[in-house]
Amino acid sequence: MTTTNRSTWTIDGAHAEVGFAVKHLMIATIRGRFSAVTGTVELDEAQPLSSKIDVTVDVSSIDTRQEQRDNHLRSPDFFDVATFPTMRFVSKRLEGDLNGEFRAVGDLTIRGVTKEVVLDVTAEGRVRDPWGNDRAGYSAKGKLSRSAFGLIWNQVLEAGGVAVGDEVRLSIDVELVRQVATSSVAA
Repeated sequence: MTTTNRSTWTIDGAHAEVGFAVKHLMIATIRGRFSAVTGTVELDEAQPLSSKIDVTVDVSSIDTRQEQRDNHLRSPDFFDVATFPTMRFVSKRLEGDLNGEFRAVGDLTIRGVTKEVVLDVTAEGRVRDPWGNDRAGYSAKGKLSRSAFGLIWNQVLEAGGVAVGDEVRLSIDVELVRQVATSSVAA
């Protein structure tokens, strides 16, 4: 008999947020978030860097605190949620110390376009909650070019420049819950 060192952790949607920031009119920063985040982490304690991350975001959950802007972002000009309701990140490799700071390199798919992105991740700690569940917290930051994913809508300003910046800064906070294994012993 051998004991496995693999465990599955799921994102607690009530304690997860994918935030973003982008320049508006080249002078201000607009922040928003996606609140509907699901996914799993397949953790390998023996070989942590072989662990896998798979996260899906419901794009219709976008919130910039301005309904008209949110509806425009859901439209075909931007995310086209009727055709592409989700975006997804799947890790290809992890680099660094999974108990401290590390990089998650993976494929991000938005509007049917997949590009490699790098997220700088910080392990925020592990605890047992009052109900006996093992939890782990992580925060991450990254940048991407929205035009690389087909998010190209813009308006040229009379004085020069554009209405919406191309660089999007990401900030991600998630809480994971370890799933109870039905059997942790293999024959």
